[in-house]
Amino acid sequence: MKRIAIVVLALAAGIVAVVAAAGFSPWWWVAAVPLTLLGLLGAADLLQRRHSVLRNYPVLGHARFLLERIRPELQQYFIERNFDGRPFDRDVRTIVYERAKGTDAEQPYGTERDVYLPGYEFLVPSMAPCPVPKTPPRVRIGGPDCSRPYDMALLNVSAMSFGSLSSNAILALNGGAAAGGFAHDTGEGGLSEYHLKPGGDLVWEIGTGYFGCRTPDGDFDPAEFAGKAAHDHVKCVSLKLSQGAKPGIGGVLPGAKVNAEIAKVRDVPEGRTVISPPYHKVFSTPRELVRFIARMRELSGGKPTGFKLCVGSRRQFLAVCKAMLAEGTAPDFIVVDGGEGGTGAAPLEFADHVGTPLTEGLLTVHNALVGAGLRDRIKIGASGKIATGTDLVKRLVQGADYGNAARAMMFAVGCIQAQRCHTNTCPTGVTTQDPRRARALDVRDKTPRVQRFQEATVASALQLMASMGVTDPADLRPHMLRRRIDPYTERSYEELYEWLDAGQLLAEPPAAWAADWTAADPDRFTV
Repeated sequence: MKRIAIVVLALAAGIVAVVAAAGFSPWWWVAAVPLTLLGLLGAADLLQRRHSVLRNYPVLGHARFLLERIRPELQQYFIERNFDGRPFDRDVRTIVYERAKGTDAEQPYGTERDVYLPGYEFLVPSMAPCPVPKTPPRVRIGGPDCSRPYDMALLNVSAMSFGSLSSNAILALNGGAAAGGFAHDTGEGGLSEYHLKPGGDLVWEIGTGYFGCRTPDGDFDPAEFAGKAAHDHVKCVSLKLSQGAKPGIGGVLPGAKVNAEIAKVRDVPEGRTVISPPYHKVFSTPRELVRFIARMRELSGGKPTGFKLCVGSRRQFLAVCKAMLAEGTAPDFIVVDGGEGGTGAAPLEFADHVGTPLTEGLLTVHNALVGAGLRDRIKIGASGKIATGTDLVKRLVQGADYGNAARAMMFAVGCIQAQRCHTNTCPTGVTTQDPRRARALDVRDKTPRVQRFQEATVASALQLMASMGVTDPADLRPHMLRRRIDPYTERSYEELYEWLDAGQLLAEPPAAWAADWTAADPDRFTV
């Protein structure tokens, strides 16, 4: 009753003030209008039934919703420490921003991290460090069935579609790739003019929706695929099986976002909701997958062809390895996306609890290919929270040949980790199709930032490797990366994980792999 009385009094005071103001000085309106509005707001709060807080605390309860709305910003800018933010902490964001701007990325006074905390990892320096190579090494992508191999940079732009990213963001990313001589993965949203115009090297990614190479009923269109894959800027073709942030499910692009431009790029009807199924129509068994990869390579004119996945069942991946052996052909590359990978939108349960993290995913794929005698013909890319030279070197130690970065590249073009990617209200114009917001991203300013970030990060990785006594990434070994187990114990990756020898699965599978290898079926995705 007290709450009702307070609201009634406020409303009454406002009405009295309005009446008085009608016959007295205009200054009465200064008090009359706010009091009346507050009274009306309080009355509405008491009458509504949706929010219990507002019924118990009319007017004042709105402060709770306001603070909740700006909580992420308060947390990010005023509360979190430099090294404990998520998904990327302030230290990582700062180093990306500084490298993109071409300023110093150094820290005084020593590390803020607890180096005795379990899980802390460190690289092993050498007593005989090497000179840093003047020219960054590149990775030759292309197995024996590939007639047009491609030399991949150590760090490249990971898969981000036009539609998820604005046209200006795509232009800046591809322009940076063109200037820096590294590759740009298109994402599964199709091959747009913004990918092609700046002239950067492209990895054309095809997902379950076959956007840009699909028939009206959503099947794969080989003729359209061949025509677009022949473009000079398309250097590799990738088939997306799954991605780290949401493995095992498809995607939905609301009809409101499918404007004429996006509809044209994706070969879908304008204004109609587009659904990407969780599975591919072109294959249903490991053997059919391997055959389709070979067909894509043939249709593309012999360009390197591979697939991307977030690792799940080791048994299923071994089944794909058996299919490669049985068919006598294999992909030219495999991109491993970690469960910590990002996306514009995903169910929280999938982002948090489904999919193998990148470390274990890389170790699984690398060892399976080594054990099956296939590693020398297939290169491995790593994708998932690679933002610094240290990140890149760790992934190379764990079995990758090169790395891809998505969110770090977004930081380079101005992303502030507002985490509004799915709302079309990105404050920096990176992940929006709103022309007014997208225009905030100046392509001429951001393009060199992408190039500078990639160049500085690769240079940092090479400097780290040189300090470890290595000039060629192929010479990195598992004993060069160590992890703390408890405050008193640390172990190298050589000790922590089992590393297979070449062809070991074919000769005598180790006990830990024997059951999965035996059960793996090239004609069935065994659970």
